[in-house]
Amino acid sequence: MFVWLEHISQWLVYDLLGLQADSHLGAAMSFFFYDTVKIFILLMLISWVMGAVNSYLPVERLRAFLNRHQLYGLEYLMASIFGALTPFCSCSSVPLFIGFVKGGIPLGVTFSFLITSPLVNEVALAMFLGMFGVKVTLIYAVSGILVGTISGRLLSLLRLEPLLSEWVQQLWTQPARVELEKAHRPFRERIPEITQEAWRIVRGVALYVVIGIAIGAAMHGYVPEAFFARYLNGDQWWAVPLAVVLAVPMYANAAGMVPVIQVFVAKGVPLGTSLAFMMAVVGLSLPEATLLKKVMTLKLIGIFFGLVTLSIISLGFFFNLLFS
Repeated sequence: MFVWLEHISQWLVYDLLGLQADSHLGAAMSFFFYDTVKIFILLMLISWVMGAVNSYLPVERLRAFLNRHQLYGLEYLMASIFGALTPFCSCSSVPLFIGFVKGGIPLGVTFSFLITSPLVNEVALAMFLGMFGVKVTLIYAVSGILVGTISGRLLSLLRLEPLLSEWVQQLWTQPARVELEKAHRPFRERIPEITQEAWRIVRGVALYVVIGIAIGAAMHGYVPEAFFARYLNGDQWWAVPLAVVLAVPMYANAAGMVPVIQVFVAKGVPLGTSLAFMMAVVGLSLPEATLLKKVMTLKLIGIFFGLVTLSIISLGFFFNLLFS
């Protein structure tokens, strides 16, 4: 379906609008049309699936289990591993984040998923394996999962639930338990309300999705790879923090960034700096921040981004030392 969608977007931009494929505007517009439709399709599908899961999953029991049992941090590790198994970009992970919050799952656990999901996925790992070998692939995967696990735990200690947006607060106060008479209804009878809830979520974040993708499209079309390679090359101490700062306005998924990282490394950018850039693109993008504005206050977004930024910078320095 997405291959077909890519052909449609190229036809619309290059044939119908007459833009050149090798022009900055053409590349930006093609990216914008393709990713806007793709993200909305994913948002609707994921929101619908999560609605179907929530209608059957005993989230009240899961919430009670997590709140009642001391799991010694395993709940954060399990959420991070689940995030690594889901092939979603940062924007596509938000509906799952909303579903977890609505189900009453502790906020720190949902953060562990939200952090790891865009950083690590099976497609990116397969590409890493072919381009960089087993050692780098394993270190990257384990590091991404640990970032989600540790960051989620630290965020949970800060008691940040009051900093969720009013919209999410209202979702949180809604009862997660399905009434007994509704629980035994056939699935076909649940479809209208599941669809209505999914559409409500998509409609609530639509503006933020469009703004975020527009920013990413502008960066994609007008900022060349050579710009990053030129300023991230060498062993200067500021290369890793600069890589993270430059990555924030970008928008891409992990699989789409792996070939770019290969180009960086081939041009002499240290592997740790390159990986820090990649992790920041997929986990700290400005488009993600604009989308999260619907579910978090600016203060919470700042805390979330700040902690993940420090984690990624630390990993960048560690990778550079390890592979120097």
